[in-house]
Amino acid sequence: MFTGIIQDVGRIASINQKAGQSDFRIATALDTAAWQPGDSVAVDGCCLTATHLENGFFDVTLSSETLAMTIFDDVTEGCRVNLEPALRMGDALGGHLVSGHVDGLGRLEARDTLGEHRVLRFSLPEPLRKYAVHKGSVAVNGVSLTINELDSRGFTVNLIPHTLAHSNLGRLQVGDAVNIETDMLGRYVERLLNKSALNISERGTGESAS
Repeated sequence: MFTGIIQDVGRIASINQKAGQSDFRIATALDTAAWQPGDSVAVDGCCLTATHLENGFFDVTLSSETLAMTIFDDVTEGCRVNLEPALRMGDALGGHLVSGHVDGLGRLEARDTLGEHRVLRFSLPEPLRKYAVHKGSVAVNGVSLTINELDSRGFTVNLIPHTLAHSNLGRLQVGDAVNIETDMLGRYVERLLNKSALNISERGTGESAS
């Protein structure tokens, strides 16, 4: 589990492509001394397992499914990536609950300047639009953000100078793809509502048959 508060912008130091998977070595300024192989790390919002640790580096393996669902199928060595280690007991929850399971890809459609801030507009795949809520939460490349405006095609977010300086979102160019994770609370609400509707339907059927 993560919060969407980025702790380092790392770099993909190397990519080793194999049949059905890719191995990435990621350079980071984070102190990995307390990490263990098997620990989870959100890399651009995608929950990955650290398979090997060295001073200033860690390795991860991405399956074909992960590559297909994320921007990592089209990255190159040297790309900057947002990093957040998994929450530990007692850590502050500064953003919102982020699972690290990417729902799909968005794309930067527009980028405007508002004083020191940047207003970014992203497209959102049609199946995910029902989970986006005005003033609700969304994770873009692992960054916890608030949806400012929402329409039938996508949403806008406002990036403050701190976010621009401490994530890779400030480097995005129009047309770039991003990992999107919608607020998991919306999925649970949908699940509960669907289950409630199903139970009502089943009770109604039973009463008709009696």
